[in-house]
Amino acid sequence: MKTTIKFFVFAVLFFIVINVAYARDFNYQLSAKKVADNTYVFVGKTEDFSFSNGGNIVNTGFIVTSKGVVVIDTGPSLRYGQQMKEAISTLTDKKIIAVYLTHHHPDHFLGNQAFIGVPIYALAGTVNNIKNEGAAFTDNLYLMVGDWMRGTDVYEPTQSVEPGIIPIGGHDLEIFSYEGHTNSDMAILDHSTGVLFSGDLVFHNRTLTTPHANIAEWKRTLKTIKNLSFTVLVPGHGAVSKNKDVLDQVLDYLVWLDMSLTQAAESGLSMAETMEIELPKRFMSNTLLKKEFSRSIIHLYSGYENKVFARINE
Repeated sequence: MKTTIKFFVFAVLFFIVINVAYARDFNYQLSAKKVADNTYVFVGKTEDFSFSNGGNIVNTGFIVTSKGVVVIDTGPSLRYGQQMKEAISTLTDKKIIAVYLTHHHPDHFLGNQAFIGVPIYALAGTVNNIKNEGAAFTDNLYLMVGDWMRGTDVYEPTQSVEPGIIPIGGHDLEIFSYEGHTNSDMAILDHSTGVLFSGDLVFHNRTLTTPHANIAEWKRTLKTIKNLSFTVLVPGHGAVSKNKDVLDQVLDYLVWLDMSLTQAAESGLSMAETMEIELPKRFMSNTLLKKEFSRSIIHLYSGYENKVFARINE
């Protein structure tokens, strides 16, 4: 019995030591990648949330204008937001004058506290979603990434923004309002550099997530985005690209997902049976394919079943 207890204590201590080592003193080691003139991106890992990555699975960015710095998304925690500000200060002495949030998922807005005092803009739907769901998101991230979240709380956007072109310090930023990944997705196109920040409407070599997805709207949105004139695409997750084929890859997966869930529902498959559907080889390069496909079934499958099976009211 004593041997068992000693082994258990040793295992717990070993786990703690390993995790602390992974945390690297809770340093996200953010390194800005220049993607165009005065335009930078912090590229996150194409992983799931974990203690080892601290939630750094997201792409955030910033544009240095003559008037000041414009930040796009603030990351998954207060620590991230603070370290983001520090990293920006090593590249420019200009003040941060605005923050834009692409949507309400926690890895994109929970760094807001680091930017208190700066106007934080979001679409009206995103503002409402953060008010309604922000606290639950925060609690969930505390469970998944632990002490990386210390001090993090919901800080809501301070202003809502409408679609249109906003001139800022020599950059013409166009705000687009879309749906698909959520019911309120912002994309930002800098007409001065040709850089498009798509938010999570686009995942690059990382399987997309669907907790608030509307697949039909998402497909329509991607077809619309493909007609925009841009030269650099900054996805919400995955590598920055100069190739519009990335949009086709996301659309291809959505079409396949929609078709597969429709066929499964029409065949009367259960969720468990649907999760065993063979995944196409062309998607195998996308990280977390099996896990995210299974999650999408949990998120979406009941809706497909409801379309197939008419409700009988007694």
